[in-house]
Amino acid sequence: MAKAKSAFVCTECGAEYRKWQGQCGSCREWNTLSEVRLAPARPGGGSAAAAGSGGRGGYAGALTREVVDLGNVDLSEVPRLSSTFAEFDRVLGGGLVPGSAVLLGGHPGAGKSTLLLQTACKLAQQQGVLYVTGEESLSQVAMRAHRLQLPTQGLKMLAETSVETVLAVAERERPDILIIDSIQTMHLEDIASAPGGVAQVRESAAALTRFAKQSNTVLLLVGHVTKDGSLAGPKVLEHMIDASLLLEGGADSRFRTLRGQKNRFGAVNELGVFAMLEHGLKEVKNPSAIFLSRTEEQAPGSLVMVVWEGTRPILVEVQALLDDSPLGNPRRVAVGLDANRLAMLLAVLHRHGGLFTGDQDVFLNVVGGVKVLETSADLAVLLAVVSSLQSRPLPRELVVFGEVGLSGEIRPVPSGQERIVEAAKHGFTRAIVPRANAPKHAPEGMEVVAVDKLADALEAL
Repeated sequence: MAKAKSAFVCTECGAEYRKWQGQCGSCREWNTLSEVRLAPARPGGGSAAAAGSGGRGGYAGALTREVVDLGNVDLSEVPRLSSTFAEFDRVLGGGLVPGSAVLLGGHPGAGKSTLLLQTACKLAQQQGVLYVTGEESLSQVAMRAHRLQLPTQGLKMLAETSVETVLAVAERERPDILIIDSIQTMHLEDIASAPGGVAQVRESAAALTRFAKQSNTVLLLVGHVTKDGSLAGPKVLEHMIDASLLLEGGADSRFRTLRGQKNRFGAVNELGVFAMLEHGLKEVKNPSAIFLSRTEEQAPGSLVMVVWEGTRPILVEVQALLDDSPLGNPRRVAVGLDANRLAMLLAVLHRHGGLFTGDQDVFLNVVGGVKVLETSADLAVLLAVVSSLQSRPLPRELVVFGEVGLSGEIRPVPSGQERIVEAAKHGFTRAIVPRANAPKHAPEGMEVVAVDKLADALEAL
């Protein structure tokens, strides 16, 4: 009997090593190597290169496909299936693509299974859907569907964790959409490791993805996340699939945001907003309205900014709080923003705005649990900090956006005209924007103040 061999695979980058070591030499991460048992070599097997007639001639028989010129490739639009959620379709780039593999991740309780169950029950009325659950029993899924008042007729269910059995049933049923909840519970008989391990997750996902590509089936996988919010399992898992989506939302908030981290069929910066209600997730058509639920009393440090998410502008409120620090090293806490960028902006404020915050604890928060990833929030952050530092509230009808450079200049941001129009729709009457983003004709009732330097923006307040 051939002796079983093992290798050590990094769960972060997928690099393989013969021996265990504390640090991965590729990604420099510590304690990320996991042992993977390799299948023994087949008797009489050789390299793939020697499988043909020997030597270089072995490759001749394998090259049976013709080379196609890129200009002759068919550019017809791939038909898509609607997920019945407009926000879900937006993040996917227009809907589900047949033959694609989509990975949906999120923290426990975020609503991954709820979203996919709602989608499956509605799609089962027109399409063939097979829902495979490896974490719950069929009665548990049925009770949840009954509680959410979903149509259950037509949805085919399977409680199984064996990939071989799942593929056999899928080959027999031929569904249009195959849902696996979750990939961490799946296992292959040939892999000698526990479900959820690096080898099991990688090979199970590869087998399921291969079936989806060959049968033109939409594959939806549920994935767990680690403590730092990244998808659990080997990094190569994210390279196999076509789209990687992350459902975010705290346990204390009823709103959930669906953000694309990878998408071969659409943009990766789209954002979908859902509300967790009694009867499941409901899509939010106008996210700006829910993120602008402000109090009637004007408070220092509160300001509205316009961020661009995918193909639409969203108005969100940023709050800043400054307090005398009893520590020698004041704290810099940012929720929803990059803490390193906050430290940089405070240095720009001191150098080019003449305001010192080195003896202040600075706390920053984006209301509604939104994570702002773009630099258009720079100017709004600094003006909110100035408002809190001087204990002077800003006008409620003021909206701000713009990138701040290290020399104190206010740089333009993409889609400036659309941001101003969106702010005018929600009743804002004054805007401080970069000069390059100032429109020739401002919307009716909107006063646009164009600035070039940080000092100009402080003076405009």
